Amino acid sequence: MTTLKPTSMLLGTTRPAEMRDFYIKALAPEFTGDGAIDLGGFLLVIDGRDDVEEKNAEPGRHIVNFDVEDFDAMEAQLNAAGVQWISIADREKGKFGTFADPDGNYVQIIKWK
Repeated sequence: MTTLKPTSMLLGTTRPAEMRDFYIKALAPEFTGDGAIDLGGFLLVIDGRDDVEEKNAEPGRHIVNFDVEDFDAMEAQLNAAGVQWISIADREKGKFGTFADPDGNYVQIIKWK
């Protein structure tokens, strides 16, 4: 049986330009170009859609996680980008930082122990 490997994610929004700018500033400040944002081989596609609300009413339903080598460095990068932190916590299995994008979707960085 084949196990699928995720390679990309489509993020639907009513404000594609704003969301694209946010994700590039927060997660890929050195990225240039059009189309999908390359996040280390995982592609983030941002699409303008008319079948979604302006804000996500259930942001905890789907959380995108990013493993990081240096939590403090990534936290500083995200702070410079002006992210809205939901929480930063040391847990048994690692350090977790959760923030919201402009549509209210949760994104999480994790430094595993």
